[in-house]
Amino acid sequence: MGGLKMEEPWWKGDLAAEIHQTLRMKELKLPVYKARSSQMGMRRYLADLLTILSSRCQLCPTARHLAVYLLDLFMDRYDVAVKQLCIISVACLLLASKFEEKEDRVPKLEQLNSFVHTSRLNLVLTKKDLLKMELLLLESFDWNLCLPTPAHYVDYYLLASVSEADLHNGWPITSITKVRAFMEKYAHYFLKVSLQDHIFLSFQPSLVAAACVGASRICFEISPSWTTQLELLTCYSWENLAACIEMMLIAHNKDIREASKDQMTLLQQQQVVESLVLQTPRQVPYQQSRYHPVTQHSTLLSQFHSPIQDLCSAYRDSLQALQPSDLASGDAHDPLRSRSTLPTSFQPVVQTVSIPGPVPLQVAISTEPRPGLSLAYGGSYFGRHHSYAAGCFDG
Repeated sequence: MGGLKMEEPWWKGDLAAEIHQTLRMKELKLPVYKARSSQMGMRRYLADLLTILSSRCQLCPTARHLAVYLLDLFMDRYDVAVKQLCIISVACLLLASKFEEKEDRVPKLEQLNSFVHTSRLNLVLTKKDLLKMELLLLESFDWNLCLPTPAHYVDYYLLASVSEADLHNGWPITSITKVRAFMEKYAHYFLKVSLQDHIFLSFQPSLVAAACVGASRICFEISPSWTTQLELLTCYSWENLAACIEMMLIAHNKDIREASKDQMTLLQQQQVVESLVLQTPRQVPYQQSRYHPVTQHSTLLSQFHSPIQDLCSAYRDSLQALQPSDLASGDAHDPLRSRSTLPTSFQPVVQTVSIPGPVPLQVAISTEPRPGLSLAYGGSYFGRHHSYAAGCFDG
């Protein structure tokens, strides 16, 4: 047989011209699309859903285009409930992948349900429902899924998308390989564009594929826009392609405007964030503390006094009761010299100390550690100001 190998794409084999001719003959017998579905408003949503799902499952472009085409034909013939349309869309993708892909590349039920869940569709796919929908689709198309789409032609046409005689921005092309790689990306982008609007179904699939190549050459600024070699390979002149190419370029310009708008919105958001980060902090006005003065808790504090605090309190009270003359004369009734005024366990050893005058005195008093707020008050006993630490107080 010819030089077509199982692992080799058909457009690179010796039988490429014959296969292309067979596809061109088959597309003449395609069903007529009338665009009369009452649910045409959901068509773009379902097409995008199949596009995303096929990308997640890493299916080939021919499987994706065949799935959307099956859905278009089915919607054109029948009116289906919205929930059933989602199941039919997935069933179309399964049939297309079984027809175009290898068996191990066909999406599994768990994989499809995972995607449906992440897409927030109120839908649970079952094996029974999918098999039922697949059978319904096959009967609707008389078990014939050999339906050419633009994706079946585009790779064959890309073989002649760039030649050494072409110019890029008016200059000779230095690397045909690099330019051809860019052309391939552009062409497959325009293939996805053709899925977004049912208007492209009014053209033959081969013409849409040729228009994808022509639109790619225009976007990449390759001249001339259409060559004799491409015309011979596709059997389409520039006049045949002009209307379809214009629709693709309009969609392309719309995508550019939307992308620029999104980029501008993102840039504005980043500028707002940066301005907030770099903004000088404002001074916070003084606010009155929520905590009450300790004087209001004097009754509660008294129950936490240690014996040392009792001693200091007694010593302070005795000093306040004395007059300056009493300090000089050393009265026998002086509380400082009387052991009876103190508790038995805390009677100090009396020593005569000469006090020249009011001497600042700092006493450190430690209470039992308590978790909570630490309050410190500084001063001296002679100044009637006290220093101690207080924990949290149970109300």
